[in-house]
Amino acid sequence: MTLIPNGETLSFISIHKTDDVRQLALKSRPDGVDMAYALEQIAGWQAARRKLPSWADTDGLVFPPHLSMEQCSSEPTAVYKQRLAERLADGNAERHVDLTGGFGVDFSFMSRGFRHKTYVERQETLCRVVAHNMPLLGVKDAEIVCGDTEEYLLNMPHATTIFIDPARRDDHGGRTFAIADCTPDVVALKGELLAHADYVVVKLSPMLDWHKAVADLGNVSEVHFISVKNECKELLLVLSAGGGRQGGAPLHVCCVDCQQLADGSWHYVSEEYTDGGDICALLPCSSPSAVSPSALLQPGCWIYEPNASIMKAGCFAMLSARYGMPQVAQNSHLFLSESLVEAFPGRRFQVCAVTELNKKALRQALSGIAKANVTVRNFPLSVADLRKKLKIKDGGDTYIFATTLADSRHVLIITKKAPAQ
Repeated sequence: MTLIPNGETLSFISIHKTDDVRQLALKSRPDGVDMAYALEQIAGWQAARRKLPSWADTDGLVFPPHLSMEQCSSEPTAVYKQRLAERLADGNAERHVDLTGGFGVDFSFMSRGFRHKTYVERQETLCRVVAHNMPLLGVKDAEIVCGDTEEYLLNMPHATTIFIDPARRDDHGGRTFAIADCTPDVVALKGELLAHADYVVVKLSPMLDWHKAVADLGNVSEVHFISVKNECKELLLVLSAGGGRQGGAPLHVCCVDCQQLADGSWHYVSEEYTDGGDICALLPCSSPSAVSPSALLQPGCWIYEPNASIMKAGCFAMLSARYGMPQVAQNSHLFLSESLVEAFPGRRFQVCAVTELNKKALRQALSGIAKANVTVRNFPLSVADLRKKLKIKDGGDTYIFATTLADSRHVLIITKKAPAQ
């Protein structure tokens, strides 16, 4: 891959950087223009504009092939990992090592503030791209190592933090979600990783069974679910020699939406991985509501849908304990309160009506509603089937939650969304 093309190619990229790449590919190649390179750079810049806005604003960066751009972290998640690395270092930011460097997004953010920073990647092209880009991004004196992760790990100097993002595609290009199916195998390398670092941060697919991952690795001290715009993007596990059951410390679980870091960051301790003790005493909890869910679920009350990170983590009992809210039913994952709780980490709705599914009740409750946003939770019909039954279109400012109550009744909860804070 040519890193610095000729002037004609650079000029073509500058002129056409906002054009449709597919349409550009159909045009004849202008004299002197390396068209394949130009299209790759234009596509890369357009992807960066969405995922990495500060990179898109940096002149002179070189972008890698499409797959590397697709797999790289977004800027919000990389900034979150930067903050995580800073906290773990706790003033002792001596050395950070990224053992699966890729396009270098996570490395560029996480390594800032460390005295020594090492990027390891086996693909020579990516190493050349990163070596070119890092100084432009303000990451200076980075050591770029083109080599095998496992070979480098065996002889590397001790680090404050190691970051590793094992590949989640099999030999046929399909996605994999189990740790054992990723490359490199972090479970097999755990001993070497912990021998060479104070902390090891492992990035995994949020589709993974995180309880099994924690059990398989054994030394996990923190679990982080990271969402962007209410879509869960990443699962991070922090390993340390004293973490997990071996160290006797509780497992800390963080659920965060990066678009709401100021008010959406939510931290709690998972009772499943704590040895004894009153877990609720560790939390800034409200008193549990003395009102039953069926009594609360009336027009005028408030209903809450947890954000995507909390839904992935699945610690709903802890959420209920923290805010003193009952769930509509055990498997609904919808929470209730008499008055608005603005700090709740998720979406908030005020209940307009609650109806069962008999024709007379539906006709009365849905009167004047031609469009609505429909969600089903623990309900026998799909969204498409329910929408067909109700004869309403998608959209509008009405939100309908279809769920099953504790007494097995199927109901529709018709709501309006609370204004954004």
